[in-house]
Amino acid sequence: MAAKKKKKAAKRKGKPAELIISKARVKNAVKKCNVGGEFYGALDAAVRDLIKGAEGRATGNKRKTLKAVDL
Repeated sequence: MAAKKKKKAAKRKGKPAELIISKARVKNAVKKCNVGGEFYGALDAAVRDLIKGAEGRATGNKRKTLKAVDL
C-alpha cells in the first residue's frame, strides 16, 4: 500500500505541465527548417506568458473575456 502512495506522489511531483501547443501543428507550420525538441517547451512557455499578460490586462480593465487587443 505504501509503495502505491509513493508512486503516485512521485508521478504528481515530477509531472510537467501539459503542452498548450500542438507539436504536429507546429511541425506543419514550419516550412524551411527542422524543429528541435526543446523548441516546443520554449514556444509553450512563450504562449503561457502571452496568456498570463492578456489575463492581467483584461482583469485590469474589469473584463472577464480575453480579446485580441489584450495581446
